[in-house]
Amino acid sequence: MWIPTEHEKYGVVLASFRGTVQHGLPLEIGDTVQILEKCEGWYRGFILKNPNVKGIFPCSYIHLKNAVVKNKGQFETVIPVEDSVITEMTSTLREWGAMWKQLYVKNEGDLFHRLWHVMNEILDLRRQVLVGHLTHDRMKDVKQHITARLDWGNEQLCLDLVPRREFSMVDPDEISVTELYRLMEHRHRKKETATPASTHHLFVHVKSLMSANLGEELEVFFHIYDGRENRPLSERFFVRLNKNGLPKWPEKTERQCTLFVDLGSSDLRKDVYIVVHIIRIGRMGAGEKKNTCSVQYRRPFGCAVVSIADLLTADSKDDHLLKVYACNTEIEWYQIHENIIRKANSRYNLSGSNTGLAVALQLLHGDIDQLRREYMGLFTRGVCITKKLGFSDIIMPGEMRNDLYMTLEKGEFEKGGKSVARNVEITVYVLDADGQILKGYVAAGSGEPGADEYHSLVLYHNNSPRWAEQIKLPIPVDMFRGSHVRFEFRHCSTKDKGEKKLFGYSFVPLMQEDGRTLPDGTHELIIHKCEENASLADCSRYLKLPYSKANLPTNSLTLKGNKESFWITSFLCSTKLTQNGDMLDLLKWRAHPERINDSLSKLKEIDGSEIVKFLQDTLDTLFGILDESSQRYSLKVFDSLVHIINLLQDSKFQHFKPVMDTYIESHFAGALSYRDLIKVLKWYVDRIVEAEHQDHIQQVLKASDYIFKYIIQSRRLFSLATGGQNEEEFRACILELFMSIRFFLSQESKGISPVTQTQAVFLRTFPAIYSELLKFFTVRDVAGFVRETLASLPTVVQADSPLEAVKLQCISKTVESQLYINPESRCILLPVVLRVLHTCLQEQRDLVMCARIFTSMLSLIKKEENGTVEPAVSEEVELIVESLLEVLLRTILEISNRPQPAGPAMRLQFQDVTGEFVACLLALLRHMSDKHYQKLLQAYSSKDDLRDFLLHVFTVFRILIRPEMFPKDWTVMRLVTNNVIITTVLYLSDALRKNFLNDKFDYKVWDSYFYLSVIFINQPCLQLESFSPSKRKKILEKYGDMRVMMGCEIFSMWQNLGEHKLNFIPAMIGPFLEVTLVPQPDLRNVMIPIFHDMMDWEQRRSGNFKQVEAKLIDKLDSLMSEGKGDETYRELFNSIIPLFGPYPSLLKKIERETWRESGISLIATVTRLMERLLDYRDCMKLGEVDGKKIGCTVSLLNFYKTELNKEEMYIRYIHKLYDLHLKAQNYTEASYTLLLYDELLEWSDRPLREFLNYPMQSEWQRKEYLHLTIIQNFDRGKCWENGIILCRELADQYESYYDYRNLSKMRMMEASLYDKIMDQQRLEPEFFRVGFYGKKFPFFLRNKEFVCRGHDYERLEAFQQRMLNEFPHAIAMQHVNQPDQTIYQADAQYLQIYAVTPIPESQDVLQRDGVPDNIKSFYKFNHIWKFRYDRPFHKGTKDKENEFKSLWVERTTLTLVQSLPGISRWFEVEKRELVEVSPLENAIEVIENKNLQLRTLITQCQSRQMQNINPLTMCLNGVIDAAVNGGLARYQEAFFVKDYIMNHPEDGDKIGRLRELMFEQAHILEYGLAVHEKYVPQDMRPLHKKLVDQFHLMKSSLGIQEFPAYVRASPVPFTNGSPRTYRNSVPSIISPDAGRGVARRSYPAVNRYSSSSLSSQASNEVSNITGQSESSDEVFNMQPSPSTSSLSSNHSASPNVTSSAPSSARGSPQMAEKHKHSRENACLSPRERPVSAIFSNPLDPAQRAPAHQIGDTTLPRSDPNLSAPDKASSTKNTRPQSPGPMSRSPQKTAMPPFTPSPTECQSTSLVSNSPVLSGSYSSGISSLSRCSVSEASGTELPAGDHLPHPLPPPAPLPNSISSSSDEPIRRENKTPPPYSVYERNNPRRPVPLPHSLSIPPQTDPPALPPKPHQIRTGSMKLDGNADPRVPRPRPLPRKVSQL
Repeated sequence: MWIPTEHEKYGVVLASFRGTVQHGLPLEIGDTVQILEKCEGWYRGFILKNPNVKGIFPCSYIHLKNAVVKNKGQFETVIPVEDSVITEMTSTLREWGAMWKQLYVKNEGDLFHRLWHVMNEILDLRRQVLVGHLTHDRMKDVKQHITARLDWGNEQLCLDLVPRREFSMVDPDEISVTELYRLMEHRHRKKETATPASTHHLFVHVKSLMSANLGEELEVFFHIYDGRENRPLSERFFVRLNKNGLPKWPEKTERQCTLFVDLGSSDLRKDVYIVVHIIRIGRMGAGEKKNTCSVQYRRPFGCAVVSIADLLTADSKDDHLLKVYACNTEIEWYQIHENIIRKANSRYNLSGSNTGLAVALQLLHGDIDQLRREYMGLFTRGVCITKKLGFSDIIMPGEMRNDLYMTLEKGEFEKGGKSVARNVEITVYVLDADGQILKGYVAAGSGEPGADEYHSLVLYHNNSPRWAEQIKLPIPVDMFRGSHVRFEFRHCSTKDKGEKKLFGYSFVPLMQEDGRTLPDGTHELIIHKCEENASLADCSRYLKLPYSKANLPTNSLTLKGNKESFWITSFLCSTKLTQNGDMLDLLKWRAHPERINDSLSKLKEIDGSEIVKFLQDTLDTLFGILDESSQRYSLKVFDSLVHIINLLQDSKFQHFKPVMDTYIESHFAGALSYRDLIKVLKWYVDRIVEAEHQDHIQQVLKASDYIFKYIIQSRRLFSLATGGQNEEEFRACILELFMSIRFFLSQESKGISPVTQTQAVFLRTFPAIYSELLKFFTVRDVAGFVRETLASLPTVVQADSPLEAVKLQCISKTVESQLYINPESRCILLPVVLRVLHTCLQEQRDLVMCARIFTSMLSLIKKEENGTVEPAVSEEVELIVESLLEVLLRTILEISNRPQPAGPAMRLQFQDVTGEFVACLLALLRHMSDKHYQKLLQAYSSKDDLRDFLLHVFTVFRILIRPEMFPKDWTVMRLVTNNVIITTVLYLSDALRKNFLNDKFDYKVWDSYFYLSVIFINQPCLQLESFSPSKRKKILEKYGDMRVMMGCEIFSMWQNLGEHKLNFIPAMIGPFLEVTLVPQPDLRNVMIPIFHDMMDWEQRRSGNFKQVEAKLIDKLDSLMSEGKGDETYRELFNSIIPLFGPYPSLLKKIERETWRESGISLIATVTRLMERLLDYRDCMKLGEVDGKKIGCTVSLLNFYKTELNKEEMYIRYIHKLYDLHLKAQNYTEASYTLLLYDELLEWSDRPLREFLNYPMQSEWQRKEYLHLTIIQNFDRGKCWENGIILCRELADQYESYYDYRNLSKMRMMEASLYDKIMDQQRLEPEFFRVGFYGKKFPFFLRNKEFVCRGHDYERLEAFQQRMLNEFPHAIAMQHVNQPDQTIYQADAQYLQIYAVTPIPESQDVLQRDGVPDNIKSFYKFNHIWKFRYDRPFHKGTKDKENEFKSLWVERTTLTLVQSLPGISRWFEVEKRELVEVSPLENAIEVIENKNLQLRTLITQCQSRQMQNINPLTMCLNGVIDAAVNGGLARYQEAFFVKDYIMNHPEDGDKIGRLRELMFEQAHILEYGLAVHEKYVPQDMRPLHKKLVDQFHLMKSSLGIQEFPAYVRASPVPFTNGSPRTYRNSVPSIISPDAGRGVARRSYPAVNRYSSSSLSSQASNEVSNITGQSESSDEVFNMQPSPSTSSLSSNHSASPNVTSSAPSSARGSPQMAEKHKHSRENACLSPRERPVSAIFSNPLDPAQRAPAHQIGDTTLPRSDPNLSAPDKASSTKNTRPQSPGPMSRSPQKTAMPPFTPSPTECQSTSLVSNSPVLSGSYSSGISSLSRCSVSEASGTELPAGDHLPHPLPPPAPLPNSISSSSDEPIRRENKTPPPYSVYERNNPRRPVPLPHSLSIPPQTDPPALPPKPHQIRTGSMKLDGNADPRVPRPRPLPRKVSQL
């Protein structure tokens, strides 16, 4: 039976439980569970992070923890009883855990690892806390460490700032809002600006000395040295190294490591150094033999220096290798470090190239105790402390130190009868008063223990040695008296014995007879002669002698004449001993009473450090003098006391204040002193007004707080001693004193007078007196004193007077004092404080101080634990509300609207003030109850005042909701703010309903209310869905969902409005719509009726709700552009927008209304708009500009234009699309996009407002600007023809205005565009068909197919990869068939991509002779509406021997909704058409195209446009070789057999046509071989011979002995052996298969040609040929492509050809079978027409080099086959041509018909997507595009033609073959004769041209297009006077419908 648990309520899961039992609850290790019931070893409960799922789990899996249960019963909550820090750690680590994994997913490795380390650290610390074995101090340190780590992690992960007090989180409901703000602000400031440490320490760890010439022990001394003042800053650190240069005691780390402590910030300078001196212990000379002498000497070795400033920038973990220098002469040893610092290179050198001292150096910052906590390992392992010379910047009381430092400076010695100078060594001893040597009190430095003696350096043969060695004598204070230091001088012999012979000594006593120690400074000591050690045994004998030359008696001439001297420098650092005689005189005043006056006077001159040393003794002395001689010395003692008190105000000595406090409490014994102190103080106060100099009086008042302490303590002592006698007298004295104070405070003075400054000084110290007065007076009495004292101040004071600021400071300290905390005193002081605050806030001055006072006041108001408020507190709140609420609101408004100050410090202060006032307002409102609100609202007598108040409140609340009001991680503060706001709004909404409805309706107040409500609901900190589950749960438990509460309030208020609702339609539609976008179902449910109401009221008012619709649409657009909504909304909006769902109540209501149709229509429109807007928003979130963004923008733009007719939105999206195109460098598309806006404007002077980035200007000016911008972009996009039309239109406008200057510029621009057309190359783009299938695609792409214009140089593989990158979740379909419904309806993304071929519209230009290719190329790839794609398939039985019998082609034609290029790079397919091409038609197309290619190459070769004959060689080889191996024979077998002719009688004409083409090909080949023979280089003759032989075999295989008569009698011979040259024509340069040549004198380039079906021998021959042109600088290389490659293009203008010749037996006999699978995946091979995939792999991209135009018709050539007249005419009448445009693939360049005629159809491309048999560059059947060529007539063969056979014209096409153009091909044989070069003056019949090349009828076509006004007016229409016979040229399509 399940029993509810009583105590077992909370537990932690110890092991994971799968929950496989019935009703089992799966548990993960570490989960926390709440237990509800128990039954036989099982618990029932839930996991705290998911309380909705309940289940059972075993008891053994749970570790129970103590917990407190709140709200027992069904809704009980469990709170674990544990340290709040532990609770926070646990919850925070859980939250971090999930986010930590996400960091790994996002690849944020650095933060991932750092957080991992911190989490592990926190877990370790958590264990320490849980174990509970820590001391109190250690626990405090651990908690501090934990909270610091938690805060760091929260900051790094952008989580909320946690308010804490003493490491524990605070509940914001349990403290005042002002206190909460202070905690948050303190933590935020601490986080932002870490206070720099004022104390620094240097850690030194000696590792080793590396040197080649070691062998002796070393002593290393470190010290800090000030290079500016040339003095040491610290004592020395001493390390001994062994003979190997390693520490002598490696196990004792304290002897290798030290901490130089107490460095000030001023010591971290560039000129402060670490100086290292190294001394060797050994022989006198470094090179002496080992056995020479056994005596050891201390000898100089080297010195190293490093600047401390370098350590600030260096990596602290790296070891430093210090260079060691030696001095050139030992005389310089004492200053070697100075020489190194000064870089006096001549005085030192490196002691060895490899000598270096390895040390670890690290600067540590902060207090020494803090370091002990942070670097615990350092201190526990052992480190010695090296102190600073002298006291640190801050002297701490209790610090014990008694160090005497002596520096052995120098000596002057006589030779002593020797020929050379002495080697002097000094031995130092410390002896006590009895003459005994003090053991262990001579220290060479820290790091080593003290010794009994010290031996100095020995400088070789030097009678004036300078040692500069510092030693420390840490002698105890009690041993100082009578002790002295003895220095013994010995000569160190270098002889065999090596003895040290004594020759003299010096001594110095440490303390003088009067108790003063040896004064600091340099002392010249007398050297007394002595040669026997025994003479020094009795020190009493020599202590009577003089020790210093400074204090020699006048009669001691013997010692004065002694030239030997020894200098030392001493420095005492002691907290107990003094060198100051005046100090000693004062302390011993009883011994010399006559000196008291002088001693008191000299006290002010004594150094402060001396006074604080003897602070207690000094104070005892002063009060002792006062007690004994009060009448005589009271004033002097008082002044001395004031001096000492003010001395402790100094930052250096401020830590001694507690010492004085302790003295007053425990040691002060002056029971009678209070009378003298009060008397003297009153005397000074009474003199203030008359005194000229106020300085001393101000010093007295500055010390008044401590003076009162002495007064009160003295009185207490007196009361204790006398039983409270003279109480009234004391009170009277105090009252009189305060009367004097009030009198001087009441003095008014103009400006800043001395009295005013004195008043300010007193006010600063006045609050410190309260606590002392409270010891003797009641709270009410003291409050009365304060009130009257403050009231005595002058009432009228200038605003800029310093007294006002000080007065506020005084009030601030008063409010913060113990006095104000007491409710009794507060009721007395509050009116005074409120009056001052009200005045300051009213005048907007001293706001910082006002905020501080206000904060302190409100933080004292607290509710009781049960939530009730005491009457006194309620009264206090009422007073504050009445006095300050309104002025506080005005202040917040004022400072929020004020511009923020410039400097960062000022800005910080400004923000602090705003935040503090806001916190004050919130605190005040939170304390207000119903009663307070009622009184407040009743206080407003007039409606206007109430209205202003409400407006103020609502405006301030809107300010409080701003995101910038608090830092982004202050969620706690924001939630408190929102809770206060909603509570206040609920109170004030009643006032709104009562006072401003019906006839008293006020729109402004209601509007302000609604806007506040909307902003409140939409603020980010209330969007609970974006929070983690734990955070969301906490907020809901504490505050509920405040958005729903406010939504209900909006609904309630709206219902009360009645007919006044019309005032808010349509203004409130947008705001309310914004509320519905919040993904909160309850909130949306509340808001739906409001929209129905709006529609209903609008319908009643105007009969429709157009306004509602318009506002709705505008707001939706702006909200989407702001990024509102997410994937959740997409699901909600899939069928209907959120305001209509998921609840259908609105729709149902609409269906019941009379206006249901228009309502439902509105819903449908808005739904479709929402789908597009959501797609747009999602696309815009992506980083780079891609097709998806552009396509989405186009979709939205068209929707606004066609369905909504919202012109302004339409124009906005035009410009958004334009910007996207510019960013993607789609300049042509950008131009077309901007044209949409341009078309909306007219050439008028109508003024236009400022819009987007356009200034206010006339319509004409804006249209002109747009024209110029569009022309510029057309130019950048190389779409110059379109730019020319706009140039003409603009020129017409300039001409009509007689603006000839701009007209001239425009004509020049137009001319430059023409030049660019002729001179610059244009890349021919690829086109790709893309199908987007599946429901996962955006709405504008879903289940649609598009044709896309590729980027420059972009092939199919690259395009496919780009699309897959844009849609990373898409699946690429591996077939080209139309998908079925399963694909359409799939919840996935499928992409189907293949290349398509454009079908140009402008066939008239393409078919016209004499139009250069670089002009034609524009019409091939622009204004394209239709595209074609061919797919081969077999119909019927497939013949394995000859597959071409059954090979059909399925040709698909796609028609777009707009032409390409346009406003997008892709447009949707509007219509698909499918036709089938028979095998016979296919064969005709293939051979026809190959013939055309051969003609072109022959023409180019003859006209010398081809500078390298290799292309022709390759083409001839490919055709002839393939034919010999059965190429054309396959077609003969397929179509010329009897069975086929019998079965297909209808194909008779086509068979005849095929036969004619085959014969024609043979004739062309014969002619081509003749031309080839003429131009072939010598090294290619063998190949040519082979081709001729193979050609004869080919003829015989075709059964051709003689050509038929119609071929022989062909009327199209070549003039002078070459095709005729036509005026203004630049023939197309290259054959698609023959690769690329280069324009002459232009761009040398490598040509790559395919030679796929050559025999192996021929292939090798051709592949190794390098042809060279006439010009030596033009070299063309030819490389064969792989033998399996295909020349099928991805891009042909005439893709009709789909079949190929049979496979060549020699080339690839089994190719058809090998590529069997390719036929199934025809069009998916990269860079390959689908049809080509049947047979071969695609051509390698490297082989698709750009084609260049070959030939230069402007250069006269010496051609033996060209007659003189032809030469003349060719040079004279041919327009100069520049190199043609670079084609992007060999198959793309257009080729003119072989026999020119004005009526022929010009092929737009040579090679189609036809299949290639066996991958060969083969016969008339390989890889050639179909070209529709009509029959042509030729001229007679002129004399001089030496070719063996005339070349036949193209044979006429049968009518059944489809043309590449949309117009029928001319079939008649009677074609006018072509124009020869001699007939250029005859009129040519008019031929219709496309719109951008329209030419009116003229006798001779002009070189430039005509003037615009001749062909168009306004928008490019034909002029009415134009010849009606001429077809009207079509203008450039610019309307959206035409694009």
